[in-house]
Amino acid sequence: MRAVLQRVTQASVTVDGKIVSEIQTGLLILLGVEEADGMDDVQWLASKIANLRIFGDEQGVMNLSVKDCQGDCIVVSQFTLHAMTKKGNRPSYIKAARPEQAIPLYEAFVLAMERELGKKVGTGIFGADMKVALLNDGPVTIFMDTQNKL
Repeated sequence: MRAVLQRVTQASVTVDGKIVSEIQTGLLILLGVEEADGMDDVQWLASKIANLRIFGDEQGVMNLSVKDCQGDCIVVSQFTLHAMTKKGNRPSYIKAARPEQAIPLYEAFVLAMERELGKKVGTGIFGADMKVALLNDGPVTIFMDTQNKL
């Protein structure tokens, strides 16, 4: 499971001209599910993201997590995070999980984030053509891969 975390002061997801999720301070999480992923990846990643200290404290030092600062989150499915670009000029997505595997793990991740944060998490619409807008704060952008947990 791969995730790109973007610390934001605002973010939104629009589908067919309608805003389906919108937050202010928090994290926009782009999530890609791989064939090898399972529930252990979901739990590990949700806990790690919820507790990752990437928000500024009173002194402006990155000492607070999204949970600590009571920030919000939007999770957007993004199979292109598993693009393989080694050969040729057309990315291959062979490692990305098929929807029948990816959707349940994506939904489990959203629920795990909601449990971690104790509140609702915004989402995009799996498989839809989404327009994602954000104001990256910092900018702070972090890439995580559950295949590199150790």
